[in-house]
Amino acid sequence: MWPASERHGGRRMCGLVGAWSLDAPKSVDTELLLRMVEELSHRGPDGRGCHVEGPVALGFRRLAINDPAHGHQPWTTQDGTVTVVCNGEIFNHRKLRIDLKRQGHRLVTNCDTELLGPLYQEYGTELTEHLDGQFAFALYDARRARLLLARDPAGIVPLFYTTVGRMLLFASEIKALLCHPEVRREVDLCGLDQVFTLPGLVSPRTMFAGIHALRPGERLVAEEAGIHLERYRDLDFPLADQLRPVTDVDRELDQWAEPVSAALDTSVRLRSEADVPVGMYLSGGLDSSLIGALLGAARPERRWPSYSVTFPDRDFDEAPFQRMVAGKLGTDHLEVPVRDADFAEHLTGMVRHAESPVRESYNVCSMVLSAAVRDSGTRAVLSGEGADELFGGYGSYQLAAAGLSGARLGGLDARLEREARQRMWGLDLRYEQDQLPAAEFRRELYAEDLADAFEDFAVTSQRLVDPARLVGRHPVHQQAYLDFHLRMADHLLGDHGDRMALANGVELRLPFLSPEVIDLAVRIPPELAVANGQEKAVLRRVAAGLVPAEVSTRPKFGFRGPTSSQLLAAGTEWFAELLSPSVVRRQGYFNADTVDAMVRRQRAGAPSVHPHLDVDYLMLVATFAVFVEAFDLPCLG
Repeated sequence: MWPASERHGGRRMCGLVGAWSLDAPKSVDTELLLRMVEELSHRGPDGRGCHVEGPVALGFRRLAINDPAHGHQPWTTQDGTVTVVCNGEIFNHRKLRIDLKRQGHRLVTNCDTELLGPLYQEYGTELTEHLDGQFAFALYDARRARLLLARDPAGIVPLFYTTVGRMLLFASEIKALLCHPEVRREVDLCGLDQVFTLPGLVSPRTMFAGIHALRPGERLVAEEAGIHLERYRDLDFPLADQLRPVTDVDRELDQWAEPVSAALDTSVRLRSEADVPVGMYLSGGLDSSLIGALLGAARPERRWPSYSVTFPDRDFDEAPFQRMVAGKLGTDHLEVPVRDADFAEHLTGMVRHAESPVRESYNVCSMVLSAAVRDSGTRAVLSGEGADELFGGYGSYQLAAAGLSGARLGGLDARLEREARQRMWGLDLRYEQDQLPAAEFRRELYAEDLADAFEDFAVTSQRLVDPARLVGRHPVHQQAYLDFHLRMADHLLGDHGDRMALANGVELRLPFLSPEVIDLAVRIPPELAVANGQEKAVLRRVAAGLVPAEVSTRPKFGFRGPTSSQLLAAGTEWFAELLSPSVVRRQGYFNADTVDAMVRRQRAGAPSVHPHLDVDYLMLVATFAVFVEAFDLPCLG
């Protein structure tokens, strides 16, 4: 039995689509634009807009957050020369509004998107340098016949693009691009190997051949002369030889806690502003509890709603800690139980929203949680994502600080491992696992034809990040840079964050990822990230007195859902069917005998998959089976 299809219940989120013809002034097919817009109707219940002008067509579905009565898109400047659509929020729009009025611009609403056109007229493509927000936008300059696409520096909001002949297509979701009959439906094997090796996909790679994701902090400019990409912002840690030693840990923790606290307070205040109800997620951990405390302090007269997932069927329920924090903060707290049956009901819908197979089932928890948020009337929630990657929140930072993250292999294997790492990062750096043995296992996991071509698409043959941002940096900073791009941007913020929250018309707001907070985080001495044997030592100092000590001092407890081991042990028939030899052979991407042997070992009592320390290969194989069916991708069997 296959998992049931998700029942959306009419919920929607915002999104943009568009097309650009490189054969100007040839017009874009408006019927295609409308099909793309309708494919994203689930992203925006509050309005639809289109703009067709010469070589460009822009479309939008709106989730109204700011100025609901007047914020319809697309937006065109007063002189009619610049038109823009934007998915997301510009949180410093009030300050920018004052500056633009001083510069002579006439603004007629309180909507943040209205500012992007005038900002472009003042600063050109450099307008992105002035934004504190989470956004993906498309802007058309009619005078220059120029199209500008941009994604926010942290990659909170996605934006995808592809070309068909002389046509550039772009959209907030890949499924809108697939509306074009000439966009091929084909698995990107490089993307597939990424999700089997890394926490998730890494921009610009997607699971679809020929379809790309704009990278965090990247702009795409399309003009008559062609298309070019430019990175306008990236993490830039100081060189290790420029760091000064920490001489008094406690004193410097206090010194850094003060500006971090102030920056977080400002970020929370800006991200709590909206013309619709706003709430918070409480996981029971340090990060969300700190955000909740700052939110309560920002507006003590308001009783904020808070939301948490609980697991009545499992032994990893954090409800006691969540209730403790909610009680201290005085929130209107809603517990959302997620039971084993929910995974069968929502798995197909989750994979379709994620547009990727996943190694953890917890995306279903996120989607169930956002549905409850939407049903309660809240439209935006603050959450703690980004803190672990910026402030040293994983055990790997302790290992990096102690110099224990080097190679685990010897002899020829050690040399081959170093060569693989050089290809991936531009230097010999261990990330999560030794690549050589993991690659050999994946070669056995793939079907015979793919195994023969493995070196053509293996992660160990891909350059994944900018080596210039890693070379010469402290090991803690190297770890943070890789986590920011390999774990956070397209996985935690993408398939787990943006896509699961907005699947139910809820906007996820992330105070730890404001430019001011990020700029502070990259300057904190690496020793302080894990000072006194504690992860996120600076944040723990910020939280002192704001968050219950039982929460601020407890070890990190990652958000989790059932693993493949648990689902197989429970005799879950629909999950076993996804891994069955008949399904695996028909789809033709994996070796059915290898998969079947893994399933039999689990059923025979092999060690269970650890939800945070192990790669759950069977969960990936199962959700890939759902992915192939959900997007009508070719079977190779």
